[in-house]
Amino acid sequence: MSAGDPPTDPRRQEEERLSAEVGRREERRIRAEKEKDQVVWFGLGMFGMVGWSIALPTLAGVAIGLWIDRTWPSRYSWTLMLLVAGLATGCFNAWFWVRKELEKR
Repeated sequence: MSAGDPPTDPRRQEEERLSAEVGRREERRIRAEKEKDQVVWFGLGMFGMVGWSIALPTLAGVAIGLWIDRTWPSRYSWTLMLLVAGLATGCFNAWFWVRKELEKR
């Protein structure tokens, strides 16, 4: 502030801050209104993608485990071990894709 500037009025500063906040919220509301349909489809698509990315590796693990258990019987349950491995793989895969999609937004 230089010597010739008038002192800043606290009320004026508060009004400017409030005006800027109202403007930001209105822009956000307008953007949300435009993207409303996209958000619904994005959510449904993400829900399906997450479900399939977890279910497929889990079912594949169970199928391979059942085949191994029938073909080479042992005291360990390959079905259970591969179910857990498939579930872990599917969860990691879903986490990866959700994170990637959210970074795009």
